[in-house]
Amino acid sequence: MNNSKLLLVEDDIRLSSLLSRNLEEKGYHIEVACDGEEGLAMFQNSRFDLIISDLMMPKLDGVSLCREIRKQNSQIPIILLTALGATDDKVEGFDAGADDYLVKPFDIRELLVRVKSLLRRFPQEELEPTGLLVFAELEMHLNSARVFREGKEIQLTPKEFNLLKYLLEHPEKILTREEIAKEVWGMDFDTGTNFIDVYINYLRKKIDKPFAQKLIHTRTGMGFILSRTS
Repeated sequence: MNNSKLLLVEDDIRLSSLLSRNLEEKGYHIEVACDGEEGLAMFQNSRFDLIISDLMMPKLDGVSLCREIRKQNSQIPIILLTALGATDDKVEGFDAGADDYLVKPFDIRELLVRVKSLLRRFPQEELEPTGLLVFAELEMHLNSARVFREGKEIQLTPKEFNLLKYLLEHPEKILTREEIAKEVWGMDFDTGTNFIDVYINYLRKKIDKPFAQKLIHTRTGMGFILSRTS
């Protein structure tokens, strides 16, 4: 048995269930996403040792998902699954950063061998963090404390930077004022003040106002969320 945590991104529910069951029987911990966008959000919000992704998926295909993951982590092993067998499709997958490729239908035992081999080649404890947080076209470079959107650098104060970092670390998740106060300010939230709302507005003016797509949204009565949808 082992403790490796795998992300399976597959829109075919029957195949997803079959793969999950077989991988779990080998001791792997499996989390499942039903499309590329959900897979990317889960990857950004948790730590995985290996990713298995279908190629043809709604919302975000496997190649695009692979490219987005590689912007944030250059070493995590990725296996692409596809019903397509053309050489061009394999080349595109490898160019996007995939480490291995399986064409459907395939023997489950073959997938298990590939997973075991890649985990042996890329043990997670040896991986170094990339120091990059990415959501949509928004990038935060942690080592240099610089933020860019659509390639344009955005100047933030230290507290604005830390607030945005917390949002980027929890994409597509509603964060309450209490959580933000504790994690960003290190204090309990005083319901009689609106300082968090003030700083959210500061961020919106810099991160959202100059751009067509808005990323920072308010969920009335709940908190704030970094999301592509309002």
